[in-house]
Amino acid sequence: MHIHILGICGTFMGGIALLAKQAGHRVTGCDANVYPPMSTQLQAQHIELIEGFSVEQTKLNPDIYVIGNVVSRGNPLIEEILNLGLPYISGPQWLSENVLKGKWVLAVAGTHGKTTTSSMLAWILEYAGLAPGFLIGGVPENFGVSARLPQQPKQDEKSISPFFVIEADEYDTAFFDKRSKFVHYRPRTAVLNNLEFDHADIFDDLAAIEKQFHHLVRIVPQQGLVVANGKESSLNRVIEKGCWTPVEKFGTDADWKAVNAAGDGSFDVSYQGKVQGRVDWDLLGEHNRMNGLASIAAARHVGVTTETSIAALTDFKNVKRRMETKGVVKNVTVYDDFAHHPTAIHTTVAGLRAKVGAARILAVLEPRSNTMKLGVMKDALPASLSEADLVFCYGANLGWDAAEALKPIANKAKTFDDLIKLVQAIVSVAKPDDHILVMSNGGFGGVHQKILDALSVVLVEK
Repeated sequence: MHIHILGICGTFMGGIALLAKQAGHRVTGCDANVYPPMSTQLQAQHIELIEGFSVEQTKLNPDIYVIGNVVSRGNPLIEEILNLGLPYISGPQWLSENVLKGKWVLAVAGTHGKTTTSSMLAWILEYAGLAPGFLIGGVPENFGVSARLPQQPKQDEKSISPFFVIEADEYDTAFFDKRSKFVHYRPRTAVLNNLEFDHADIFDDLAAIEKQFHHLVRIVPQQGLVVANGKESSLNRVIEKGCWTPVEKFGTDADWKAVNAAGDGSFDVSYQGKVQGRVDWDLLGEHNRMNGLASIAAARHVGVTTETSIAALTDFKNVKRRMETKGVVKNVTVYDDFAHHPTAIHTTVAGLRAKVGAARILAVLEPRSNTMKLGVMKDALPASLSEADLVFCYGANLGWDAAEALKPIANKAKTFDDLIKLVQAIVSVAKPDDHILVMSNGGFGGVHQKILDALSVVLVEK
């Protein structure tokens, strides 16, 4: 079958492309913005990418068009598909019907930490020899790809693994299906990491998102498991609306808790008041400890011992674009991180602060997500950046004044509408031992390499 994917360079749709290719289909796709890591991953798999949404793509004559939620009415290719009556389907529905059917699905939902927790969970199952399939909104370093079909387990090389780990997004499915993506996945194991207001372009308030999370809880079977963050009042409200499935909570004394955390990132895993073992890794911050606890609890549901999970997490490598080091010039380190929500920004900066101590942090931010562009979260930005020494914000294409929003920290924040001037300002103040933290959920105009290139010139001259 020939599948043509609209919006193929999104993290989710790129994963769909990989799964379809692995299943033996011919896969092509198009998108308006093509940038790593998804573009390079697709090219490595010899998947043909077309820039833009030209109507001429109907001449490819695919068997079906898989439509990403980034594509809306008015898009020329969509209009041509509708006018010609050509067959189309959403990405989540295609996944449900062609990959997840009959599988034990482990779905990881939440405002923050979905990608990291999904990666941890998939790696634990892999480490345990269960060879799961997965689709993750990033590229886990332990695997090198964002998606794969289930493989043959070590314990039974004549069968295919029944397990599939998926990052479960609450964003809407497609222009023709406004339900949250995750209702298509029908998980047996559901992880609810946390829940805050986000996606202001489609949700009116937090209550509207809680309703969608309850739709997810409603479809988890009685023999399944809901693993929930016990510290989140929003998730407690979701479960109180009605839950027909056993619930295990993490972050509280009742079930799973991280104790005896050390400055190097290591911590003890406690279950129902008894220490189970120690995770010895270099990931920092409470958010990563909570992600680890959630993945351990979910893996236990499919039969992986806590001891095995702890050993797996010790070997866990983080996800690309999650505090990823992009380069070092004259002892100035440049990082890339996907943080795009004030809570995630605060957590990311705090995590780096814990790592670097008193060294200077230069935070470079592009408010690019739909919610951020609408300005709904702008008032929370100054506090989220409080632990940075200097802040450089790229304010182009916003519907609000970034400089005005950052006035509470005007003594250390500068805003730019020109990317080149932004880079020049950063390198003009950079000094050896600085840490430059770039945060965006897009390509950010390749700013990471621009900074590194400029540093290699300016610091040498200094």
